[in-house]
Amino acid sequence: MKTLLFRRIVHVIVISFLIQYPIFAQDYHKSLEHFQTELNEEFKNLNESPLSKREIKSFEGLPFFPIDEKYKVMAKFERTNSTSLYQLKTTANTMKSYDLYGIASFEFHGKEWKLNIYQSHQLRVQEKYKDYLFLPFTDQTNGAETYGGGRYIDLSIPEGERIEIDFNKAYNPFCAYNGGYACPIPPKENDLALRIEAGVKK
Repeated sequence: MKTLLFRRIVHVIVISFLIQYPIFAQDYHKSLEHFQTELNEEFKNLNESPLSKREIKSFEGLPFFPIDEKYKVMAKFERTNSTSLYQLKTTANTMKSYDLYGIASFEFHGKEWKLNIYQSHQLRVQEKYKDYLFLPFTDQTNGAETYGGGRYIDLSIPEGERIEIDFNKAYNPFCAYNGGYACPIPPKENDLALRIEAGVKK
């Protein structure tokens, strides 16, 4: 009797999840579409865009890979010593100061991967960006489908020991569109030996 009751309870839970799953997936796609819309609006804004006035007039939107939820990963987040100074070289051959704030570990395509996550010395003193973390990375789509210099993902300081990394939110540095910017170059530690077919294309 107890076994039968247990099976019925499990059955109800599974059916409930299957009913709700399309709703969750739909909400996820809507949130990513909102992200893409906001990014395109930034590029249309003369005060925020890396594009020239002429380019903004003809701008119709950034090219994106199709949204794919498999590129949203929940990683283990290990905080490092907050005084771990790390100098990232930029495309202008200058250096920008960061702290190596933490290391994210996650499984993807049956392998374990690690990425360094940084906190900007310049931004962390601003109230708006006090929780901002920076993830620059390269992968095997660079130079073909995506910008050769790698891409970035914006993150926030997590409350616990897990951090969500959504590669669907990967975007190009401004220097991909305008050589007048000094963009941090992703370090070799953050080179992923796989194709990340998600986020902004080149």
